[in-house]
Amino acid sequence: MRQEPVLLNVIDVEATCWDGQPPPGSVHEIIEIGLTVVDLSAGSRVSRNRLLVRPVRSTVSDFCTELTGLTQAEVEGGVPFAEACRILVEEYGAGERPWASWGDYDRLQFARQSRADGVAYPFGRPTERTHTNAKAVFAEAHGLRRKPGMSQALRLAGLPLEGRHHSGEDDAWNIAALVLGLVGRGAWPATDAAPAPYGPVRS
Repeated sequence: MRQEPVLLNVIDVEATCWDGQPPPGSVHEIIEIGLTVVDLSAGSRVSRNRLLVRPVRSTVSDFCTELTGLTQAEVEGGVPFAEACRILVEEYGAGERPWASWGDYDRLQFARQSRADGVAYPFGRPTERTHTNAKAVFAEAHGLRRKPGMSQALRLAGLPLEGRHHSGEDDAWNIAALVLGLVGRGAWPATDAAPAPYGPVRS
């Protein structure tokens, strides 16, 4: 009998950034959401996806373009943040499916921008049951005192860096490979039953 897939969303975001402090009135805003769907039961990456998001309180600096490869013209063709969140929920089950990122930045940036834009946080709550910090799990599994960056973790795991670092789509794909390595070691935490999306936060 075929096993039901156990799906995990691996997400990596890129945001507007500057070489130094933001210009007056500007804030960090998500401009790309990379998402790789992983089937934990099959041990495989199922799909890779990319959403470009149009910023409204900042623009893409030359520094940001050099880092991410994204230009202002590209992100102007993206969807509003609220629409990106709707797509995550309706097309990728973000309100119910567990998710992971490399570190806590992505989770915190979504929380900040959801509050600022008055948009429902797309990943369901409580966050400690839906989100896994893959960087922390990797460091613990490998007995590391310091949590490594993604590219360093790939080297330690003997995995190639596929694509461009600081491309959200490529980074999510690479993080998913690291997650599957942790699954293979028996180090990936079991996921709880999904909480109701948009429910109250419990401490």
